[in-house]
Amino acid sequence: MGTRSAQELWSAALGELQVQVSKPNYRTWLEKTVGLSYQDDQFVVSAPNVFVAEYLDRNQRSLIEKTLISITASPDISVVFQVDGRYKNSSGAHDAAGKHSPAAPLSSPAFKSNYIFDTFVVGKCNHFAYAAAQGAALNPGQSYNPLFIYGGVGLGKTHLLHAIGQAATAHHINVICVSAEQFTNEFVNAVRDRKTDEFRHKYRSAGMLLMDDIHFISGKEQTEESFFHIFNELHNANRQIVLTSDPPPKSMTSLTERLRSRFEWGLLVDIQPPDFETRLAILQAKVKQSGVEATLEILEFLARRALPNIRELEGSLNRVIAYARLFQTAPTIELATRALENIAAKEPKSTSITPGQILKAVADSFQISLEDLKGRRRDKETALARRVAMYLLRQETNSSVARIGQELGGRDPSAVTNACKNITGDINANPYLRRKILDIQKRINSVPNPKKRRAN
Repeated sequence: MGTRSAQELWSAALGELQVQVSKPNYRTWLEKTVGLSYQDDQFVVSAPNVFVAEYLDRNQRSLIEKTLISITASPDISVVFQVDGRYKNSSGAHDAAGKHSPAAPLSSPAFKSNYIFDTFVVGKCNHFAYAAAQGAALNPGQSYNPLFIYGGVGLGKTHLLHAIGQAATAHHINVICVSAEQFTNEFVNAVRDRKTDEFRHKYRSAGMLLMDDIHFISGKEQTEESFFHIFNELHNANRQIVLTSDPPPKSMTSLTERLRSRFEWGLLVDIQPPDFETRLAILQAKVKQSGVEATLEILEFLARRALPNIRELEGSLNRVIAYARLFQTAPTIELATRALENIAAKEPKSTSITPGQILKAVADSFQISLEDLKGRRRDKETALARRVAMYLLRQETNSSVARIGQELGGRDPSAVTNACKNITGDINANPYLRRKILDIQKRINSVPNPKKRRAN
């Protein structure tokens, strides 16, 4: 198959991978990858740098190959990761040494061009959040300050954040748009390089501050302290602040009370999962944007699948479109059913690997007891083991962050989210930890499934 087919296959694969891994993992490791070629059961994936290629090869090869096998129906497919020089020294990427290359200037945020108000599909589930976002963009600092948008993964929070930023930039407002993780990393670097004055000046001179995934800073005392003072100065100057988060402020128990109360000063709005009508409208908009042909019957068929978020919905559409192009035919209900049957038939991760298996494997690897892993011991080794357990529970099962918190002694969901993101960052810089997690994953996946054993 030619390059175009590889690109289409990889687009469908990314649609599935996007809902199988966490959002930070997808952004860090998969977002900038490209399908280069597919010949003789070998699929070549372009990675932006050596570090990403090595990580995918060591940690995500199995998942990627399983995904491509389900799409291509070729049981012998293998993946090769190749570095593409086009992304060398790109903003925010990692170089081969694992260091961050310089980020783009904060005054010129890299907005996603299609994340504007005109492309946001409004329904019952999100109309209040949409109206509030427009109000913040058109009258910054006047109506809702701060504006706090919260809701589940893949429901459009980042889309609204970028839409606000692009509307404000068009009116010559100096916008800073960052994720809380980027803010934290920049603060840590500023402290290390003794450039905290420059750091504070950048943020305090912003005309508008947009921050994605604010829950990430929960429990990071110095970062919270820095953000607290920046928040106060911007708010006192009537500069618009917009924050997004998975949980609402009241659920962020690891956050200091003074910050949590400030998040509730303005307007709190949530985004709910889309209903059938909204799902259909989203699919129609997606088809129009991409210029592909799909009948209303096909779109209704996809919309009736009650998927929990927009990302999964668009992933299903991408898969059907890729199948139609591969077989050089128009999308039909029969083809859509065939394209999606492997997804429907897949056994959920939680039935093949149980939380108990993961916790035992982690405890054995770190040579600690399950009681200590789930308990309140806070020595360095036990705390690391607990974070690794949270990360693997998130990666290897369908458990929610709330369920993971319960499995580990009733811990707060925001603590689980932070632990997963911290481990993702630590893996990048620590070869020992990367190898340890890989060994645990191999041990987990080699354990026979007790349900399957009983069925035989």
